[in-house]
Amino acid sequence: MKAVKALTITYLTPISFASLNGSDKEADNISSIKKLSRGTEQFPYGSSQWVRRALRDQLANMGWPSSEGVAASISKGAATTQQKPAKYIDDDLFGYMGTEKGGESSKGSSITRTSPVRVSPLVAMNKYEGDLDFGTNYMGVKAGGNPNIFETEIHSGIYRGTLMIELDRVGCGDGFDDKEELTPDKRCKRVEGLLDAFKNLWSSGRQTRFLADISPKFIAAALLTAKNPIFLESVLPTAKGVKIETLNEVIQDFDAEIKEFTFGARKSIFSELPSDTVSIGEAFKAMKNWMQTYYSPRGA
Repeated sequence: MKAVKALTITYLTPISFASLNGSDKEADNISSIKKLSRGTEQFPYGSSQWVRRALRDQLANMGWPSSEGVAASISKGAATTQQKPAKYIDDDLFGYMGTEKGGESSKGSSITRTSPVRVSPLVAMNKYEGDLDFGTNYMGVKAGGNPNIFETEIHSGIYRGTLMIELDRVGCGDGFDDKEELTPDKRCKRVEGLLDAFKNLWSSGRQTRFLADISPKFIAAALLTAKNPIFLESVLPTAKGVKIETLNEVIQDFDAEIKEFTFGARKSIFSELPSDTVSIGEAFKAMKNWMQTYYSPRGA
């Protein structure tokens, strides 16, 4: 395990009815969703910032103390966090960029921790069909007044996203001094905490009227000696499951870099799967076992 550098997970989640990630309004009284264009077609997506916020919020919901936002110490500087990765899991896993005010004879300086957790947008594999939800807001309308009529873009389809965790950077490096670097056991617990948050992934945005479950229903995960999101473009949904031959090709192509791998799925949703696919719960248990081995004194 000493040569291991990263854990990568690509996942699919079916969304039956949602308006996941808001964009700027394109017209009055229409709340749009973020979309990217491929030729003449558009595909909805949730931004990587939105996914990271969902993971951060879920870590806080699960009891991990979070680094509260603070004002910048210089004029017109952006708000940042406490910038204490030894104390706060979100400063450690998601990084930060802050500024420090300089003295009378010195310039200010910047403080940066690059995130060990790399996140792709959550992109729909099905195009946007132009569906709109019609709504009427009666709040604050006086007798005889006109209600506010509005519409919201909605979408149904399968979404795909990827996480890659630089395991050798969790709990150490930028932002830590020699006395603050975490023990292997604490590093392991932080990655396990992130896996728990990811297993229960949920975004609070636009959930009042469009409650959606974005937790993974299929995952392809690998423990790697190279930092490479090998499944990012290779988890391809079909009418009944995923393209098995594509996943097998990835495993063969990266055999030298893969230490462990697993496929997990909600089998009542996906039926065409690799023969060694386990349940979602079993796949997450396997990944936690990898972490315990990697961060053990003998594994590291």
